[in-house]
Amino acid sequence: MQVTTEDGGLLNAFAKEPRMEVMDQNASRDRNRSSLMMLIGGSILVIGLIAITVVIS
Repeated sequence: MQVTTEDGGLLNAFAKEPRMEVMDQNASRDRNRSSLMMLIGGSILVIGLIAITVVIS
């Protein structure tokens, strides 16, 4: 961590930021596709859990 001293003698710590990553269009498309599949899978899971809850009760 980078630490600086302010005027009043107080210390201020800054976290080290990660490197920037430049993505090309193909990587972006793959990430969007993965996100969409995760969203659909999560929705199906939630609907399934709600259906099981209704059946049990």
